[in-house]
Amino acid sequence: MTSTTPAAAPDATAARPLNLADVLEAMADAVPDRAAVHTGDRIWTFAEIDERSTRLANHLVGIGIRPGEHVAVHSTNRIEWVDALYGCLKARAVPININYKYLRDELAYLYDNADCVAAIVAPEHVDAVAELDTPSLRHTIVLGEEYDAALAAASPERRITGRSADDHYVLYTGGTTGSPKGVVWRNEDLIRAALNAARYGAPLDSVEQLAEEAVAVENPMVLLACGPMMHGGSQWILGNGHVAGQTIALFTEPHFDPAKILDLVEKAKVVSMTFLGDAMGRPVAEAILAEPDRWDLSSLAAVSNGAAPLSDGVREEIRQALPGRFILDSYGASESGATGSRIDDGTDGGQSAPRFTVTDQVEVFDPDLKPCPVGVDGMLGRCGPVPLGYYKDPVKTAATFKEIDGVRWAIPGDFARREEDGSVTVLGRGSVCINTGGEKVHPEEVEAVLLRHDDVFDAVVVGTPHERWGQQVTALVQRRDGTVLTADDVREHCRSLISNYKVPKTVLFVDEVPRTPVSKVDYPASAALAAQLLG
Repeated sequence: MTSTTPAAAPDATAARPLNLADVLEAMADAVPDRAAVHTGDRIWTFAEIDERSTRLANHLVGIGIRPGEHVAVHSTNRIEWVDALYGCLKARAVPININYKYLRDELAYLYDNADCVAAIVAPEHVDAVAELDTPSLRHTIVLGEEYDAALAAASPERRITGRSADDHYVLYTGGTTGSPKGVVWRNEDLIRAALNAARYGAPLDSVEQLAEEAVAVENPMVLLACGPMMHGGSQWILGNGHVAGQTIALFTEPHFDPAKILDLVEKAKVVSMTFLGDAMGRPVAEAILAEPDRWDLSSLAAVSNGAAPLSDGVREEIRQALPGRFILDSYGASESGATGSRIDDGTDGGQSAPRFTVTDQVEVFDPDLKPCPVGVDGMLGRCGPVPLGYYKDPVKTAATFKEIDGVRWAIPGDFARREEDGSVTVLGRGSVCINTGGEKVHPEEVEAVLLRHDDVFDAVVVGTPHERWGQQVTALVQRRDGTVLTADDVREHCRSLISNYKVPKTVLFVDEVPRTPVSKVDYPASAALAAQLLG
């Protein structure tokens, strides 16, 4: 194992490995005074982020953290999350994203499954960590005075040697359909597959090339990460921005607040704001429509969306609130990186499922792992730079990562269909597909139709038991305030847009649709709520 003993500073003339920590260092050397992170109340330059994360890395090595060991990051968004991401990678350790909304059993599972040996913890979560029985956890570093003192006492010199493109990055999935799984990436594969979108997928030959490109850009863009950093989508927005030498606006309020999001857009002069589906897009659009003159949003050129689809109704609200802006949709998964994209300028009309432009690294496979003909539903796969597998789970690794004709593919479980023009329509997650009387119904397609009704604020679709059909399509619907929507209204709306077998047989009105902390639909919680309401 490569030593992390303090040594002379690395040779600045040597080619740097394709490692995210080395990307940060290259940017700090090339554009030290450029804004790297804007939190609304403070701007942090690349040089400052580099020094803070270097000090943290030296502290981690000093307390005995070894290459490849896992360090939990247990906090809401704050600048220390950025320190931790880069500091762990600089130390050749692996940052582990902890869902701060998890309760004891969920946390115990995650800390144990990830083999965390240290934890960087916000003060409000210290008691929750202390209650866990985690023998592997040797160190807890509490953000605040303890953390600040540790950084102040640590060396700002880049002493750690031996980093490589093979160093691991592990991302724990949200667990919307089961227990979270740790997706293990090589650093180089992560950068090529997930962090190169801000460069529009341009060839990436070296870290030095990235630094030269950054120097040549006089007016770097500001990208906003609206979601929590414990979500891969937000980490990847930050990584995309920094790989391209751009600035990240980081939303650091403890709870999502559309007005404060827009305050940050105005203050940081955000160019592209990224949502994680309707749960973020709708409240921001409605805040603008309610107070159209409150914010100066002239810097905003585009709205990006990933992780969860935007429904047509929310798209229309965004267009009304932000006329003339493009909506940039991206499709990807923790297991595949950035897989498809599309620019929605409002001219393609409504569609019940999102359609993406893809590269030749993307294919749709039938159950025999043969490419599907045009128009035939199958499973979406991606080859090229893909993860090594799931942490400590060879069975699920074998099920998701397949070798086909000598090529390794990630097939994470999304149904899709190849279109005539070569694009791919993503239909939804296979694990939540509803089988009703032999017909397959993708909940996401029905949810998109439900959300096109003006009186529907939010909706989720699940399968519930039925004596005749095995499962029936059941909708949980949150009405918009002040409306008197009925179940018959909902079904009539759906019948006008989709096949009858997809129309919800049962409509249950709820105060709030169950969602995860990162705005994705929580299907297990939704199914449990439906079962409870149905008795």
